[in-house]
Amino acid sequence: MEPVYWSIIGVARSVFALEGLKFTISGDENIPAKGGAVIAINHTGYMDFTYAGIPARTTKRYIRFMAKKEVFDNSVSGPIMRVLRHIEVDRAAGAESYRQAVEALRSGELVGVYPEATISRSFEIKDFKSGAARMALEAQVPVIPVVIWGAQRVWTKGFPKRLGRTNTPISIAVGEPIAAYEPAADMTAQLRSTMQGMLALLQKDYDHPAGEYWVPARLGGSAPTLEEADRMDAEEAQAKAARRAGSEE
Repeated sequence: MEPVYWSIIGVARSVFALEGLKFTISGDENIPAKGGAVIAINHTGYMDFTYAGIPARTTKRYIRFMAKKEVFDNSVSGPIMRVLRHIEVDRAAGAESYRQAVEALRSGELVGVYPEATISRSFEIKDFKSGAARMALEAQVPVIPVVIWGAQRVWTKGFPKRLGRTNTPISIAVGEPIAAYEPAADMTAQLRSTMQGMLALLQKDYDHPAGEYWVPARLGGSAPTLEEADRMDAEEAQAKAARRAGSEE
C-alpha cells in the first residue's frame, strides 16, 4: 500500500460523496492484479483522471497518469503529482516523458494516458495519437481501454465548473485488454474503434436532455460536432502559437 496515494484517494472519495456523484462501473475485472498495462482513457473533462482510477482499486492498483508539465509546475499540485509518481509530459521534451512511461510499464506499473491528447469539446472520441500503442509495444504490455461518461457535466473546457452537490451520474466502463501488436497505427485504430463502441453503450443507458451543452450534437445536444470541435481546436492552437511567437520577439 502507498500511504499518500491511499490517503488522497480517501479524500477524493469523500469529496465525491459530498458532491453526490453516482458512479456506475462495469468491467473493472479487466484491470490486472499485477503487471504493467497502458490505461487508455477518453477525455471529456478536467476531472477525468480522478474518476479513471476508481476501477483500479478493485484489484488494489494505482495508476501513474501522464500529465502536462503545467500541472507539475503548480506549487500546490506539483508536489502531489511527484509523490504519487505520476509522469510529467513536457511537449518540448517528449522523448523523456515517453522513456519514463515505458520504464514504468516494464517495472509493472499501470500508466494512464489520454490518446486524444486534449479534451474533446464535442464529447465524441477524437482522433488518437499513437503513443499508447507505441508504449505498449515497446514495453510488451497490453492496452486497457477505459471510457468515462458524465464527467463533462462536472467540469469541462469552456464552461464553469460544477463542484458542488450536483448528484451527477458518471458511468465508467473498462474494456478487455488489447495485446500489443504491430503496426502501431493498426493497434491505435482498433483501440479507437473499441472505445467508440464502449462509449455508445454507456450513452445508451444515460439520460440526455435535448439542447444541453454537455450532450453531443448526435444525441440532440448543443455541443459542437466533432468536425466543428476540431476546427475550434486548430484555431486555438494557432492563436497560442501566435502569442508565443509574439512574446519571443
